[in-house]
Amino acid sequence: MASPITTLKKREWNEEEIKHQSLNKLTDSLTENEEALQKTMAIVRELHDSGILEAAESMLKAKENIAEVALGQVGRKEMTSLINNAMAAAGVLTAVDPEQTKKLLTGVAIGLEDAKEKQDQKVGMFDLVKALKDPDINRAINFGLHFLKGIGKGLKE
Repeated sequence: MASPITTLKKREWNEEEIKHQSLNKLTDSLTENEEALQKTMAIVRELHDSGILEAAESMLKAKENIAEVALGQVGRKEMTSLINNAMAAAGVLTAVDPEQTKKLLTGVAIGLEDAKEKQDQKVGMFDLVKALKDPDINRAINFGLHFLKGIGKGLKE
């Protein structure tokens, strides 16, 4: 009968074997992800050809100078106001119905196009009274009046 194992020998890998294992793992990973690597290389090639890669490298080398300038700009009163206004506007926009915003912006675009075409026409009092009978104009005036009323309510608070 064989004698029981009483000691375990820990295998010591030499540097050559460790390098060989790492190389095998890397080769396996490359073959498994060949398509992704090809796309990545194509993107890097395009970035290099367009000069963006060189610009990014220069920015990384000058990161301390860029950070110093950026922090200097952010500390200015105008930038602080801009950031606060942007945050307030974003907060208000989250409360507005996106469909209503889309309708309003579409109407603004159409209105700008119509206004551009008819800038040179002279408008008299009779034209204004007659325009009130137009359903589109009446709808816009009604919207504007309610809009102004809402602004007034907001200013009162």
